[in-house]
Amino acid sequence: MSIGVLALQGDVREHLGALGELGVDARGVRRPPDLAGLDGLILPGGESTTLSLLLESSQMFEPLADAIATGLPVFGTCAGLVLLASEVRGGRPDQRSFAALDCSVLRNGYGRQNESFETAIEVVAALGAEGPSMPAVFIRAPLIERVGEGVEVLARTATPNDPEPRAVVLRQGNVLASAFHPELTGDRRLHRLFLQMVESAGTLRDGHGVPAGVA
Repeated sequence: MSIGVLALQGDVREHLGALGELGVDARGVRRPPDLAGLDGLILPGGESTTLSLLLESSQMFEPLADAIATGLPVFGTCAGLVLLASEVRGGRPDQRSFAALDCSVLRNGYGRQNESFETAIEVVAALGAEGPSMPAVFIRAPLIERVGEGVEVLARTATPNDPEPRAVVLRQGNVLASAFHPELTGDRRLHRLFLQMVESAGTLRDGHGVPAGVA
């Protein structure tokens, strides 16, 4: 299994480390040729407007958009969720998204850098048997304001400033996304789920299954 991590900006090293813990061959993706042979791709947390501009300047946006549209499994975390959302509020007028996930998000909806926080989120059974909650780190996180009918909500949480439980993990087809940074904790449930999605998508080039201990 060959998984790429978009390596233009953001938590690239942390995602590569998380995948390495699961025994997965992972590499950074910076140019269109780097997409060749990938079975799945992670869009890491970072700064969504910067990532949008870098995707344009590196000529990565259109090839990546085509790959996602034709079924490449993709996992977006924090800024990666913003890049995948069909509607983005609070961004620059020239900011683009792949519109691959039917949801609306508000950039920095959970607050600025100094309002970052850690919490436990409520998860559904699809995320494994480790328990009904998992740790989550929110750093300038996008707030999911609307979820489309065809989108599955895999986790929710409430905060002191927003007592209404909000969706924080979404899945739709070949797309998985979280409003927080799962790579910054020791809980690998979301990374394992993404690898299972990659295997189910049938994109493996050499016929190998998920590495031992992942599924």
